Amino acid sequence: MWKNQPFAARLGFALHGLRSALRTEPSLRFQVAALAAALAVLVWLRPEPVWWALTLLASGLVLGAELLNTAIEELADELNPGAHPRIRLIKDCAAAAVLMASAAALGVAVAFLVHVLHR
Repeated sequence: MWKNQPFAARLGFALHGLRSALRTEPSLRFQVAALAAALAVLVWLRPEPVWWALTLLASGLVLGAELLNTAIEELADELNPGAHPRIRLIKDCAAAAVLMASAAALGVAVAFLVHVLHR
């Protein structure tokens, strides 16, 4: 049904998913706010373009991981609403992916801070 749709339709599906996740997921809203804060700092300090690229890449990975985590949790809950140890492991692994992406983004932030302090 959704496969082989025109680009505009696929973009609409993606934007619908993003809007839905932003409405229902506080952690995604927090990550979007963190991205906005990071962009404000970049605008204020005007670092080299590589810092913009690293920040956008790290933030994109975190947001992507959050969206995948949301999708996995929604699917798991739909398929098995009750508590099940394997479903729990799947959800924990998806959450761990967000944690890893967030740790990488934090590493970029620390590297940027060190760079700014040593200018």
